Amino acid sequence: MTILHVKLTPKASADRIGDTRPDAEGHDVLQVYVTAVPENGKANEAMIRLIAKHFAIAPSHVVLLRGHTSRHKVIEIPDE
Repeated sequence: MTILHVKLTPKASADRIGDTRPDAEGHDVLQVYVTAVPENGKANEAMIRLIAKHFAIAPSHVVLLRGHTSRHKVIEIPDE
């Protein structure tokens, strides 16, 4: 399994995956932008679909481990 640290930006102008930047703790953080609003898990669902499409895996294989209500999230995806 691969662990991804993600910074999610909801209500963006387009759904896209941006750059990877280091955070204060030394983790590489993937910037993810979605057009969905952060209500009722809509932004999280859009992020999961976008990450699944990017890695060519089923959305059900993308697991949100931490950060359900935060912009900073920890995601688990299976290794190829």
